Order: sequence, then structure tokens, then C-alpha cells
Amino acid sequence: MGCGSLLKLVESKGSLVLQNHLQRSAQVVEEHRDSCMSGFDTTSDRDQVDARELFGERHAEYDRFIRLVRYRQGLRAFFVRSSVLAPGLRVLDAGCGTGAVTFALREALVRRQLAPGPHHAFDLTPAMLDDFRRALAAAGVVGVETHQADVLQLTALPDSWRNYDLIVSASMLEYVPRRRFAQALEGLRERLRINGQLVLFITRRNWLTRPLIGRWWRSGLYTRNELQDAFDESGFEELTFAGFPLSAFHLGLWGHAVIARR
Repeated sequence: MGCGSLLKLVESKGSLVLQNHLQRSAQVVEEHRDSCMSGFDTTSDRDQVDARELFGERHAEYDRFIRLVRYRQGLRAFFVRSSVLAPGLRVLDAGCGTGAVTFALREALVRRQLAPGPHHAFDLTPAMLDDFRRALAAAGVVGVETHQADVLQLTALPDSWRNYDLIVSASMLEYVPRRRFAQALEGLRERLRINGQLVLFITRRNWLTRPLIGRWWRSGLYTRNELQDAFDESGFEELTFAGFPLSAFHLGLWGHAVIARR
């Protein structure tokens, strides 16, 4: 067997095993460090972060940062292998930012030869929405409607923005006050149709994310147990912690990928 064939075999049959092993190891390290470093955690004051001000000032820097870490490509790799995709999905991007998850999802649909359906997106920060709209226009993407709104005040969205097959949210709920995290999840859950799904990408709490995301981007950080409790409180029926594919292994070190069904 040649090197190329061996590599393909490892990627196709061994990636999930390796991914699960590495993520479990990271979780064990995370839990140990949490017990040893709880006094140094910077996430307890997340209620003080004004996300609109933060990303209004640093939206261009944020876009450069996620390009550097190949965030969009990693999310696309996740969706290409995910069972949540189907033709004609009615989609809401909650906290769309500059559009990484929307572009990743639509590119995955194209790769899977699945026709996109209605696509809506909202964000709290006008500057991020402006960047996103320019990117959509530059890419010639049509059929994506955008709106400014706060995830804790979804009544500001158009009345027709309901009954979604899929809601996606990436790197947004970290900025919701921790005490209202479950409330934000509940609001998104109510926008799903029965058996609709929420895919959430959110930052882990570990030794890597504390300085890189927690301090630099003033982000909240979450353990698996904290997320489990919040999803239970918000009323979701099914919850799966999914892994990133090997090609996006670095995102597995950064964050959780959670699939929840209404």
C-alpha cells in the first residue's frame, strides 16, 4: 500500500477514533486545570462585556483572526460530514458576525449537491452586518436576509422568522451573560419547528482558550457539563456533542460542536 492510499485509509477510518481520543484527552486536561486554576478563571465577569462595542471597534481584526485560523474552512468541513444537511433547509444564523458559518454551510450544501432553502441571519453589531452584506454581494450570494437583533430580544426579528429546520450559531453565545445563557437557548429553541435542530459552536474552557479567547477576545468559556446543564434547562429533547473532522482538528481544541433537537 502506497503512502497516498495509507493516508486516505487513516483519514476515512481512523479520523473519528483519533478525534474522539484527542478530544477526550483535552477534556480530561481541561477538567484537571479547572480544578487547579479556578482562582485564575477570567470568565466570571462576562456580564460586563459589551459585545456590540467590542466588535464594533474590532470587527476587521476579528475577521482577520478567523481567516488566520481557517475558521470558515473548519466549519465547512464539519457540515460536509454532518447529518444535519438536507435540501431546502430553512436556516437561521444566530449571531452571524461577518458570515463565517453562513458561507461554510452554503459551501457544504454545494459540495453535497443539496439545494439551499430560505436563509436568515441576525447579529447585534451593525459593523459586522455591514461586513457580512458586502461579503455576500462580493461573492454573488443571493437569498440571504439579514437583520440587526439581540439574541435575548428576538421579538425584534420579523414575525415570519420562525419554524426553522436548522439554526446555526458560532462564537456568539459566549457573549450572553452567563446567568441568561439558558434563556438565550430557549429563545432559539422556540424559533425551531418541531424536530428542528440547533448546531452550536462555542468556546471550550481550557488552558489554550483562556489567554487566546477568554482574555484577548473577552469571551465566556464553557465546559461540557455547563453546556449540558444549560441545554437541559432550556428544554431541548436531544443533545449530541459532535467531533470536528481531522482536517479541522484545531477547532476541536478550541471549541465544542453541539447538535440539539427540539
